[in-house]
Amino acid sequence: MNEIKELLISLLNFFGLACWAEIVTEKPGCTYYFGPFLSKQDAETATKGYLEDLQQENAQGINISIKRCKPGDLTIYDELADLNPYHGSPVFSGQM
Repeated sequence: MNEIKELLISLLNFFGLACWAEIVTEKPGCTYYFGPFLSKQDAETATKGYLEDLQQENAQGINISIKRCKPGDLTIYDELADLNPYHGSPVFSGQM
């Protein structure tokens, strides 16, 4: 039975229909993808462990969403988000 489930997950993932947990953190500025999963419920159950790991690593601003997708990279690091302490648009005085 487990082999059939793994085969189905692989097939769904091939077509971009498998569920993935997308976890975005503000500090560090990263996007993590965990999966693939057969169902949204399976992905939600698994995110509890990923969330605990990120909290132990002192990640801040954690947002989780479950998506049907096929991520190219499993971890995306946003260097600019970590360099900008204000996380907003720069304000210019207009003087030259």
